Amino acid sequence: MEPRYCGQDVLRCIICDSAANMYCEMCHVHLSKDCIEKHFSDNSTGHKVIPLKQYLSTLNYPKCSSHSSKHCELHCEECDVPICTSCVASGQHLGHKAADIFERKKEILKRDLKELEESVLPKYQEAASLIPVQKDDLSKRSIELRIALVKQGDVLKREIDTVIRNMQSEIDVINSQNLLILDKKEDEITSIINEISQAIQDLKKLLDTNDVCLLDKYKSNNEKFRMSPPKVVVSIPNLQPQLIDREQLRKQFGSLSPLRTLLDVPCITDIPTENKSLRSISCLSDEQFWLCPYNNTMKLYNHNGKVRKSVRTKSGERLVDLAAKQNGDLFYVDANDRSINILSDSHIMPLVTLKGWIPRGVCCPSFGDLLVIMDSDDKKQARVARYSGSTETQSIQWDDKGNPLYAFGEIKYITENRNLDICVADSGASAVKVVNAAGKFRFRYSGPPSTNKESFYPRGIATDSQSRILVADNVKNRIHVLEQDGLFLRFIEDCGLHDPWGLCVDTRDNLFVTEKYSGKVKKIQCYN
Repeated sequence: MEPRYCGQDVLRCIICDSAANMYCEMCHVHLSKDCIEKHFSDNSTGHKVIPLKQYLSTLNYPKCSSHSSKHCELHCEECDVPICTSCVASGQHLGHKAADIFERKKEILKRDLKELEESVLPKYQEAASLIPVQKDDLSKRSIELRIALVKQGDVLKREIDTVIRNMQSEIDVINSQNLLILDKKEDEITSIINEISQAIQDLKKLLDTNDVCLLDKYKSNNEKFRMSPPKVVVSIPNLQPQLIDREQLRKQFGSLSPLRTLLDVPCITDIPTENKSLRSISCLSDEQFWLCPYNNTMKLYNHNGKVRKSVRTKSGERLVDLAAKQNGDLFYVDANDRSINILSDSHIMPLVTLKGWIPRGVCCPSFGDLLVIMDSDDKKQARVARYSGSTETQSIQWDDKGNPLYAFGEIKYITENRNLDICVADSGASAVKVVNAAGKFRFRYSGPPSTNKESFYPRGIATDSQSRILVADNVKNRIHVLEQDGLFLRFIEDCGLHDPWGLCVDTRDNLFVTEKYSGKVKKIQCYN
């Protein structure tokens, strides 16, 4: 924008560029007194020059295209055109709703300005703020991977020097590719932020003007910014070491796991069910899943929403949580009689009945045990217990300093990550708590750094094949995606989620989400 049109500069003459003190209503230009005659020299008729102060203090309505002697002070809502009083009297707009053109445009400007400042710009700023964090983590993970490669190389010594150099080159290439992706996305987001910032400045300037002609020409451009900011997640592959075999040294040394990037716009499929409300979900296979409704009947569905099996709880009381095993068995929690039960071939057998504790959530770890998150009867404590059959083999309740790891509260969900971490969505603490397999505290997540002042409402929790942690936030209607060490990667949002609650992931990393009140299950394809 030229300096003479900036809000901090005086209005300039269109001819001599000195301070303007006159205004031509026909040409809509600013003039100095000395340039009035030069302006008239084009032999045009109809020039009407008035003092600039008079123009700035008077509403300048556009002339009516149908009635040249009239000015358009109204805007026809149905026809979306400016009209004058003669247009109204002519009957051409009979029955149409007309509004004051000045007030109407001002309201549009205010609404667009509010949306840009309060909704659109913060999303892009948040997306931009996450990229430097991802860059730092990318560098950190690259260093960690290179160290792991060197350690493995020390075992094989000279025989694997060539392999080490080759694989380090692969890492460097991947790292360079990822940096290029992040740099490109950062440039794109920065460019959009600049556009939004300029639009905000322009809107503020229009809000301060009385030039209805300028206001009437304004058309909202907010639509181009409403789509969520482009997101990108990159990751460094993990080293997968193998036993040494000189004949197949390259293969035995290990391979870099393929990168799977998250889609900017996930693919959503609605799976309707006949339930009025839902809690948990657990994938039995890539074609079927178990549902835990807010009643006493657990149901097995296929991906078309057809019920394959329906089984009532043994007590006849409502379900709290469930978890399916790959062998087809299903564990479910009945909080009313404090039992964890196993459903096998339509037969229900009690596995554990707790005393002094109320079970809240359950999951089936990779090694065939059972993990249960529970609250105490005195409403002061919470813990995780591991069971082998009906025998408790591990209790996780305190950190190294003797402080409680988990808060008392009815809503809790639990899962085990691929790296054997135990992840708990602890609603009472408004956090996700993660410990390793030995029960040693690793990290706590209470929301991304850019939104740490917002409340976090964790519900269902799941992990994928890359050890990423996914957490449902039913109040904000979104899914938080975390790296295995707790780094926030992104949200899955703006995809029609309403009250997301239960989560599970199939072997293809498709995410299944239950909506608490709609009775729907959403299948979300998150990865390329």
